[in-house]
Amino acid sequence: MISIKSEREIALMKEAGHINYLTHEELKKHLKVGVRLDALDKIAHDFILSHDAYPSCLGYEGYPKSICISLNDEVVHGIPDARKLRNGDIVSIDFTVRYKGYESDAARTYIIGKVSKEIEDLVLNTRLALNAGLSKVKSGAKIGDVSHAIEVFAHEHGLSVVEDLVGHGIGSEMHEEPDVPNYGPEHTGITLKKGMTLAIEPMLTLGDKEVCLTDKDDWVIVTEDGSPSAHFEHTILVTEDGYELLTGE
Repeated sequence: MISIKSEREIALMKEAGHINYLTHEELKKHLKVGVRLDALDKIAHDFILSHDAYPSCLGYEGYPKSICISLNDEVVHGIPDARKLRNGDIVSIDFTVRYKGYESDAARTYIIGKVSKEIEDLVLNTRLALNAGLSKVKSGAKIGDVSHAIEVFAHEHGLSVVEDLVGHGIGSEMHEEPDVPNYGPEHTGITLKKGMTLAIEPMLTLGDKEVCLTDKDDWVIVTEDGSPSAHFEHTILVTEDGYELLTGE
């Protein structure tokens, strides 16, 4: 069931979203060549706890860390380990913050050092694809309007849309109804209503759209062809004539 959030719930989600934003800003300070991924995980874990919140990725269906850090061809759910950031890496950081029973979810992709113009454009245009989708959000719009805008922008810029992974509703649970695909026809799907909260998250690649689980675990999803990918996500509140960013400044 799709829930319309009360003023109390929205206030708590705003606080969860603000802590999420602050955590991303803290992590950004530490992204440089030579930093271990598990060190970044600890920084995020301690920072979230210091704000009286909880890193709700930790323990979610057995996930072993507080945040997801995905490198290069890893699309989502990369597990922070002893690997170190290298010059030329693409780093996607995705996590949820739970505050007094309510969730926020946000992802950003960063470039470490020097990369090709093609990689720079991948990261930039994935972020702009999210903005294209957000521009369609308002009460009365269809979920397909958001999905279609993301897909059109991605294809116009030579990128493939990962179709096996989608955005979602969010609230007292990390994943709620409805699904928010990053592709599909406009004017289709459920009608957005004021008070809905959604996590919208395009995942785009330089190669094909197909993805698969790695052999080493049941979490990390990579591009089948080994092509680089990028991922941006915000939690938003649907308003009468647009949206409010809950995981922004």
